[in-house]
Amino acid sequence: MAANRDFVDYCLELLSGIGPCTARRMFGGWGLSLDGLNMALIADLGDGEKLWLKADADSQPRFEAEGCARFAMTMTKKGAPVQMSLGYYSAPVDAMESALAMTPWARLALESARKAHRPKPARRAPAKKAVRRPANRPPGG
Repeated sequence: MAANRDFVDYCLELLSGIGPCTARRMFGGWGLSLDGLNMALIADLGDGEKLWLKADADSQPRFEAEGCARFAMTMTKKGAPVQMSLGYYSAPVDAMESALAMTPWARLALESARKAHRPKPARRAPAKKAVRRPANRPPGG
């Protein structure tokens, strides 16, 4: 079920401590972003609408220490159930009370989004092999 617009607006208000976030519909829920970086989701995975914040290897332990649930859902691929887990965690319960309480968590989510968006180091193209000509042949001939 799609997230209630009032809940979306409330979540945008909670995240306002880091800047003006925007919401757009995606996959039956909402994607929340700041400066074009997707940093949060609103989705109902069967137990009600929740705000899910982007996490990475550095912030994951903090979310887990707060008892936050990892975003995971089951999809069907070629007729078989497949568990899909994204790098998002439910927002801490206490952080859902005010923008002030949410701000440190929103900063973590935004930093995770920035890290994920950083361009990957360019791969070096393989060196071109030099064409060797026999010593007794003139160039072009």
